[in-house]
Amino acid sequence: MNYANIKTYSIENGTGVRVSLFVSGCTHHCKGCFNEEAWDFSYGKPFTKETEDEIIHDLEPDYMAGITLLGGEPMEPVNQRVLVNLLKRIRKELPDKTVWIYTGYLYEDLLPGGRANCEVTEEMLSYCDILVDGPFVLEKKNISLKFRGSENQRIIQLAATRDAGKVILAME
Repeated sequence: MNYANIKTYSIENGTGVRVSLFVSGCTHHCKGCFNEEAWDFSYGKPFTKETEDEIIHDLEPDYMAGITLLGGEPMEPVNQRVLVNLLKRIRKELPDKTVWIYTGYLYEDLLPGGRANCEVTEEMLSYCDILVDGPFVLEKKNISLKFRGSENQRIIQLAATRDAGKVILAME
């Protein structure tokens, strides 16, 4: 897997100060996408053990709320197979950090039998606190939305301690 960018002090892609990992590769090709160069799976730099170590290190301070995965498309099966190991490590070493994932797939596409479900999808979702789902739709773009780019996208709370699959349209 390649990644397009890592933002260490991000505040726009979830609550609190976060590390935002922009992965490469996306098959959605949404019209008006803000990160079109990341559609190419070979764009950017290889995601290595050193990259993972850097992310873990950046997440360690108490003021860091967690990590956000976006892209490209983190829920492309080929990307899930790499990212699941990063999320597993975060849950083990930094269990208080939250995980947000932005995906152009619908939550239903990630469930068993869904078009983006693979052998690690359920594990990936088990590490995720908040899933922002749905493709960006230019005709539904709304810059006043918090943590979403278009009105069709949903904010879904997935944390095990909460109601799995609960759709939250407005964050507090």
